[in-house]
Parts: sequence; C-alpha cells; structure tokens
Amino acid sequence: MSRKNKRKQGEKFDQDLAVGFNMSPDTKGAIITIVVFLMAFLSIMSFFNLAGPFGRGLNYGLGFLFGWADWLFIIILLLVGYFLLRSQRHRLKFVVYLGLFLLILAITGLLNFLVQDYTFSEISKTGIGGGSLGFGAGYIFSTFLGFWGSLGVLVAMMIIGLFISFNTSFKDISARARSFGLLKEKIIPPTPQEEEDEEEFVPEEILNTEKEAPLEPEEIIETDKSGLTSLEASEPSRRPRKKIVIPMDLLTRSNTKPDSGDIDANTQKIKKTFENFGIEVTMGEVNVGPTVTQYTLRPAEGVRLAQVLTLQNDLALALAAHPIRMEAPIPGKSLVGIEVPNQSISVVKVRDVLESPAYTRRKSNLSIVLGKDVSGTAIMANLASMPHLLIAGSTGSGKSICINSIILSLMYQNSPDDLRFILIDPKRVELSIYNDVIYLESPVITDTDKIINALRFVVNEMHGRYKLLQAANKKNIDSYNKAVIVNRLPYYVVIVDEFAALMSLASKEVEAAVVSLAQLGRAAGIHLILATQRPSVDVITGLIKANITSRIAFAVASAMDSRTILDSSGADKLLGKGDMLFMTADSSKLKRIQGAYVTDEEISDVVAFLKEQGEPQYNPKVTEHQGGATIVGGGYNNQEDTLSQEAKEIVIRAGKASATLLQRRLRVGYARAARLLDILEEMGVVGPADGSKARDVLIKQDDLEENFSSALDEEVVADDEMGEDEKEDGGEDYLASQDHKNY
Repeated sequence: MSRKNKRKQGEKFDQDLAVGFNMSPDTKGAIITIVVFLMAFLSIMSFFNLAGPFGRGLNYGLGFLFGWADWLFIIILLLVGYFLLRSQRHRLKFVVYLGLFLLILAITGLLNFLVQDYTFSEISKTGIGGGSLGFGAGYIFSTFLGFWGSLGVLVAMMIIGLFISFNTSFKDISARARSFGLLKEKIIPPTPQEEEDEEEFVPEEILNTEKEAPLEPEEIIETDKSGLTSLEASEPSRRPRKKIVIPMDLLTRSNTKPDSGDIDANTQKIKKTFENFGIEVTMGEVNVGPTVTQYTLRPAEGVRLAQVLTLQNDLALALAAHPIRMEAPIPGKSLVGIEVPNQSISVVKVRDVLESPAYTRRKSNLSIVLGKDVSGTAIMANLASMPHLLIAGSTGSGKSICINSIILSLMYQNSPDDLRFILIDPKRVELSIYNDVIYLESPVITDTDKIINALRFVVNEMHGRYKLLQAANKKNIDSYNKAVIVNRLPYYVVIVDEFAALMSLASKEVEAAVVSLAQLGRAAGIHLILATQRPSVDVITGLIKANITSRIAFAVASAMDSRTILDSSGADKLLGKGDMLFMTADSSKLKRIQGAYVTDEEISDVVAFLKEQGEPQYNPKVTEHQGGATIVGGGYNNQEDTLSQEAKEIVIRAGKASATLLQRRLRVGYARAARLLDILEEMGVVGPADGSKARDVLIKQDDLEENFSSALDEEVVADDEMGEDEKEDGGEDYLASQDHKNY
C-alpha cells in the first residue's frame, strides 16, 4: 500500500472518529450529570468503606481537604447534579460555581476555629476541623483581621455563597417565610394609586357563576374613573402574566475581531488611484466595521461627484478587493465613503446589541435588533415609528436569521400580555420552532386557507380597535393603554416569511390586506414584517412599496432586484451573510449594517426557557373562517358575499331576518351581518328595513332549494345604512363581540 493511500485512510479514520464524538449538547450534559451523581454515590459509599481501595483513597482525600466538612462535598455534588438535571441547557454558569466555592471556604474556615491548637500537619493527617482548606482560610483571615474580624468575614462569605448559589435574596427568603406562615405580613393600607393599579382577584366559583348568567351587552360596558369605555368580559378572563425576564446568558457574545488588512497602505492606494485620473482628494478618517472598512475622503473644489463615482471599478482593481461600494456623500458629512471588504469579518451577535448603549437608550419596547454599522456602532430600529418592515434578499443572505433576531429582541423587551405574535410561514420550516411559545396568538400558520383567514382576522381586529379608540376618544393604542386600568390592548406583530409564496397563491386578497394594514395599522398597534427571497415587481408591488417605506435589502443577484427593493442600486454589491442595507422613511440615504447573528442553539435555548414559563393561550378565532370576501381598504368589497347562501338558508328557516340573528348564527360582526342583509334584499329574499323591526322573509321554506344564481351574479351595492344610535355604539359593539380576547 502506498504512502498516499495510507495517508488518505488515516485522514478518513480521523474524520470518522471526529464525527463519532460530535455529540449534541444535550447528550454531553446528560453524561456529565450521570458522572456527577456517580461521584456523589462513591463518596457516600467511601464513608462506610464500601467502595474498595478507591473509596478509601477518596475518603482520605476528602478528609485532608475538608476535614469534618467532607460531608459538604457530597452535598455540593448532589446540588450540582440537581442543577444540571434541572437545566435545559445542561450547563451551569460560572457564578454558581463561585458561590459554591465561597460556601465551602467559609464553612471549612469556621470549623478551623474549633481546632486552633493543632498544627497544619496534624490537621491534614487526622482530617479534623476544616481540613487543609479550612486551615488556610482561617489562618489568612485571622492573621490580618484577628479572631472576631475573621469570624464576621467568614459568616458573611457563607451567606453570600448561599445567595449566589441559589440566586436568592433577603426579600425572597422573607416572601417564602410568609408563605409558610413563619412571618406575619404587616398590613399597610394601599394608596389610591395602588388600588387603581391592583388587579382584583375573583374566585373561580364566582367566575363560573358569572359564566352561567352572562350579562347583556349594555351591562358589559362600564366606564372607569377616567371616563373611558372598557370591557368587563362575561367569560373568565385570563390571569395577567408578569413580565418574563429572559436570561441574557441564553445568548452568546461575539469572540471574533475584524481584520481590515494594512490600512495605511490601502489609504495610499486610494489616493494614488485618484491622482492617476487627475482627481485630487484629501483622505479622512477610517472606520473599521465588522464586515467592511470605510475610508473617507474629501474631493478638491471643482471636482464633481460623478467623476468620483466612475472610479469604483478602478479602486477595486487597485485594492484587489471586490465588491467595493461608494457612498457619496456620507449623510451629515461633506465626505465620500469607500467601503472595502475586510479580509476577515467579525460576527455580530444579538447579545452584543442587547448589551449596547443603543438598547439602553431605546425609546420604545418595540425596538428591534439590526446589527452594527460600518463604524462598529450597534444599531436598533423602532418598529413603532417605522411602523412596518419589508425584508428581501436572495437565498442564504441572512434574511431568516434577521427575522429570528427581531423576534428574540422583541421577546426580551415585552411581556406576553403586551405583545402578541402572529407568525405566518408558508414554507413550514423557518418559524415552526416557536410553536407553543406563550407570546404567540396562534400556532405558526402554514396552511394557505388559514393564512388568508389570519389576515382577515387582523384586518377585522384593526377596525374593531378603531371603533374602541373612537368610543374612548383616543388617537392611538398608546394613549388608550395609559388611560384604562384593565383590558389594555396588546401590540400585534404579524410576521410573514416568504411573502412571494403567499402572493403566488392569492395575490389580490393578500395585497389588499397588507395595504389596508400598512395604511391604518400603526395607531391600532398592529405592525407588519414581510420577508421574501424573490424581490420581483409581482411580489413587491408598487402599492406595497408605497405603504411600507422601511425596508431591509440583503445581497441580491442584480441591480434590478436592488432597485425593486430600495429604488436604487447597491444591494447587488453586498457581501452576503448578514450584510444589509437599511432604508427608512426618515432618511433617503441607505445605512449599511452587518446583521446580528443568532444560532439555532440559542433560539432553542430561549424557546425552551419560555416554554417553562407557562402554556400558550391561543386565540382560535385567528384561523377561523372570517367571511371569505376580498379585503379592500380595510373592509369587504361590494361584490357577492360568499356567506350569502348560508345566510339565505338561515333566514328562510327562521322565518325572520335580523342582523342579530346572523351575528349569532354565522359568528360575524355587525357590519358584516348588515351587509349580508343588504345582499339578501338585492336577491329578493328579504324585504326592506323597517326601523328596528326584523325584516320580512319573502321566500318560503318550500322554495329553499330554488336557484338564485342569476341574482347572485348581479353587482350588490352594500351601503351599510346604520342608524345614528348604531354608529355611536360602534365601540361598544366591538367590545361586546370581542369578549373572548380577555387581554
């Protein structure tokens, strides 16, 4: 056998061996947990001389180190095993180990005070007191602090070690003591403000009684102290959930640094290239970013920017770097920026941005993580002011990771009662990991019919909220939530991944729903995030672009695709892997950002943590049939309503026709029911309206099977003639119809 074949076989063996030991973190954690419990078991057996020579050696070693506190070592092992078994990540934080070490050191040091007359050799041989570890701690502290000083320090160290290990405090201990009746809680009369903020606890028996005897809509509507109309649902309301503090340790920091090469040499090459073409420039500052390094320059007076821009390819040749992007001018500066790709990039992690000043200084809890710009500054954007976002880029450019970063950043800022997600994933694989997370209003929606129903639900929800705001005399959801005590409205964030697949199935209705939400959703607290990997004009239509002005473009194949997204070129010169251009309505200039990266393991850890916090409270009406008509401008069009046939059968069998009857039988809103009555009137099924009386049914039940298709083909005009009293009660109608939501 030749040396070459032997080398290949050796390399193959090494690869197979590496693959064999490439175990998942869960498997590794389980093995470590078993080993820890095994060591605890052998330590216990060594006390009774039941572990053979190994046990005797272990018993001597424990006595040498810990003395009389050798039992403490076993307790520590059991605690570590418990933490590992309980942890979803199968790993402990360093701070936990630090707390356990302080606890052991303090206890052994205290035990050393009982054997002060013994020497170190006597203590280590006999295993008395605190062993060699306790002797060292007691000796050092007593030398510098004396007996009483060292005693106080060791006691304080023991308490600190307990607090660190169990992540507790005096407040937690006091609360637990009260729960067991060990302490009497001092009763302090609440202040008027506290009484307003405190939510009333209603026993389950009372809730069940109220459910058996529901109130009429007029009785459900109440007015609080501020004069705002609010809902007191007839059904048992959901218990409000406190804000979830997601541990930052579930995410990792970046451990890489960018390599921009020889900056001085590149600066001289740029200047010389311009001089070769007769353009005099003055070089400015250099900004090193995670992906590119920005070289700034100021052209001499009389030099046109068009002359500078034409040398883009020549600069790429001189620097041996491709692609190069030029920004002329840099926003807010009279400089030209030349962005040169780094030789090695620095990964930007979501945690890096969440721990940055940008996160601390955020103006809204709807701020989303984007990444870092060309100068290395963390960038976040306020979704509340955008108020919608369009994300586009080719496959593998970082689009899906960007969506995950946005979702995680919003979860870190909000409670499930303040923010609800509706996730739409036609591809069925990108967002399914978030199923059963308590922030979701509905399971991740993948079926086409359910997606259409969900969009209709959001549109109906938006208009219902506008009725509520009108009744409360408030302009937006922020002012409404600040004024009411109960039944605050949560924000809705609707995320659609692979928007192109959805547009290919139902383009007209999807576009109409998106446009309606984009136009009116902001004040109602509803925000859209659309993502697509096919930025064509039939997906990102002119109407959608006109209403969604905030956009993110990742790397695309051509300048045409870039212009489709951003109305300008530039995205075709991006490097991929999270490199993006960000555009907002506030600024026409594009901002280059290296997108924040989050791993699948990090997402799984966060999802696993959130699943431990409680079960999701889904709203089944999100995916239920919402009527089926095409959404236009936030309402339904004046064409044939798909529920008209069903409504016809209901009124003929009942022998009467009213909006209340159709609301109850079809589970639709008042406006929808009134429109159905108008359609039935045009079909000749019911008579004209006569005040508040029920309409006459002109068709007998015997004629139910007759075909009215010719009438259905005619255009139906539904002018929705509501009386003045009905218009004034629009907010109350919404509240009465929304008592299932229990915010």
